[in-house]
Amino acid sequence: MEAIKRFLTDNAITEVESTLPDMTGNARGKFYPTKKFLDEKGGRIPETLLVQTVTGDWADNHYDIVDPTDRDMVLTPDPNTIRLVPWANEPTAQVINDCYTVEGDPHPLASRSVLKKVLALYEKEGLKPVIAPEVEFYLIQKNNDPDSELKPAIGRSGRRETARQSYSIDAVNEFDPVIDTLYQYCEAQGLDVDTLIHETGAAQMEINFLHGDPLDLADQVFVFKRTLRETAIQHGIYATFMAKPMQNEPGSSMHIHQSLIDVKTGENIFASETEKFSERFYHYLGGLQKYTPHAISFFAPNVNSYRRFAPEISAPINMKWGIDNRTTGLRAPAAPKAATRIENRFPGADCNPYLAIAASLACGYLGLKGQLKPTKPTTDAAAEEGDTVELARSLEEGLRLLEECPELRDLMGSQFVDAYIGVKRAEFETFHKVISSWEREFLLLNV
Repeated sequence: MEAIKRFLTDNAITEVESTLPDMTGNARGKFYPTKKFLDEKGGRIPETLLVQTVTGDWADNHYDIVDPTDRDMVLTPDPNTIRLVPWANEPTAQVINDCYTVEGDPHPLASRSVLKKVLALYEKEGLKPVIAPEVEFYLIQKNNDPDSELKPAIGRSGRRETARQSYSIDAVNEFDPVIDTLYQYCEAQGLDVDTLIHETGAAQMEINFLHGDPLDLADQVFVFKRTLRETAIQHGIYATFMAKPMQNEPGSSMHIHQSLIDVKTGENIFASETEKFSERFYHYLGGLQKYTPHAISFFAPNVNSYRRFAPEISAPINMKWGIDNRTTGLRAPAAPKAATRIENRFPGADCNPYLAIAASLACGYLGLKGQLKPTKPTTDAAAEEGDTVELARSLEEGLRLLEECPELRDLMGSQFVDAYIGVKRAEFETFHKVISSWEREFLLLNV
């Protein structure tokens, strides 16, 4: 707490947002006056927050997962995550907490605990994962009616985008005021954002993060999502990380670039002195190919997520891999040996970054330990229309595949997997009760 106290004092902070990511990856927590926060040294919060659905309900099995008395868990602030809240009206800081049981153990249902559990497996092997996320999002017109279709935000010209504007400089400049504020906020919070580009969709952008420690990058994506939403609202629009917010526009992803460093030598173990890739590169890749179908609900965690998996350009619908091939689900970018890496293209922008990174690393770890072999690299357009979709087509199907995978259950924790399946299945059942406009249009008088 000494480092945190110095930060709060040096920045004359009067209020603290004490946060933790829930199962969906959204911020939960408490607001504290600074003195009260320092006195409590983290405080407590009900553990049932970790089994709450995106609608605010709880999983049917939550009393089998958490104590039915709704007991507290202990929060411990991580000093590495203390940051300013640059949009606040008074000097405010935010901090991310680790969650512990009252007995002092890492809480098995907390997103950070799950990621730390997987990272500890690599530490035992003398390996350090390095990741770099790429987060896509849409800027959209404010939408106060859930029954109304979303529309791209209008930029400085006063006109809405209608054509594909991939990598367009002028299309990004349409939203200069928003982007300028976003970069100011990111700099104030120490977020390692790299480049920003305009993506394929109308008013769709992508921001890349510099490569680094998986836990730190998960924290940064967690903070970035809050930052972007706040920035957009300040400029009279919304920002959304929905995987497929508009029917006729491409989906939004969170591609995860990943490599492994030998702690003793500092060398990238995916690189080879004699071949293009090392043997362990292929083992890791083999793990991703074998276990990604079972882990897909971590990469596509919402009912909307599966609308993104369509046979369109750059949408991952297959378990193939290729060298610098963006039509495959797994890609090895063209890079110098030291930067040899694998890009997992399956996660959507709507994923919980902690769980998506943990699941991707878990799949690769299983490949390393099992010395699995991948298929041959694909050199053609693997995602052409008509290709077979090799993934679950719904959240319910993805959860069943996770349920049938003891290997991932063992790595990520049996209690956590049960809780995750319970939460996400409750969300699916809630969605399943909704009668859509499509059903009213085509079935009302035709069946």
